[in-house]
Amino acid sequence: MEPLPGGFSAVYPVLKRLEETGRVRRGYFVAGLGGAQFAQPGAVDLLRAARDEREQPQVATLAATDPASPYGALVAWPAWPGADSLRASRSAGARVVLVDGLLAGWIARGNRQMLAALPPDEPERSRVGRALARELVRVAYDAPDDRRGWLLAEINGVPAASSPVADYLVEAGFAATSGGLQLRVPRRPASGERSPSELGTSQP
Repeated sequence: MEPLPGGFSAVYPVLKRLEETGRVRRGYFVAGLGGAQFAQPGAVDLLRAARDEREQPQVATLAATDPASPYGALVAWPAWPGADSLRASRSAGARVVLVDGLLAGWIARGNRQMLAALPPDEPERSRVGRALARELVRVAYDAPDDRRGWLLAEINGVPAASSPVADYLVEAGFAATSGGLQLRVPRRPASGERSPSELGTSQP
C-alpha cells in the first residue's frame, strides 16, 4: 500500500534476509494475494486460533483510511446488496465496522448513509447483523457529546427503515422516524452531577 520507490521488489531482499534469520516467516496468510507474503512468527498461531468461531463476535470500528483495514486497498470491497448509487471508498470521515475480521458495514462521512454486507444464510446473518447494530450503539455512547447518537437515512441505497438491516438496529435501540432510523443518546452528566442511575431515575 505504501508508494515505495521500486515497489515491493525493492523490499523483498530485506524480507528474505529477515526470513533467513528467523525474524519473519513466509507463508500464504491472505487469500487472493500473491504468494510472497511475510509475517511475524506469531501470525500463524493467531490465524489458527481464529479458525474456531467465538461465542461473542469480535467487533472493531476503524476509520476507512486506517492501514489496519485492508478493504479498498489490498482487498476488494464486498458486494453491497441493492446498493447502486453509493460506493464505498477509503475517504476521510468514513468508517468501517469489522465483525470477526470481515467487513460488515461502511459508514459515509456524516453518519447518514451506510452500506451493509451481511452473510446470506442463518444463523451467521443474524449473528453479524446484531453485532453490527450493537457496535453502532457502542460508538454512539463513546462519542463526544456534540456527536452522540445516529440518524441513518439510507442503508444500501434504500430508506433505512425499509432495509433488511433495520430489524437488527431497532432491536438494539434505534427507532424509526420520518428522517430514518434514529438512536438518541442521553447526555453525559456534568462534572459533579449525579447520573440518572445513581439517582434511581430515568433520563427524561
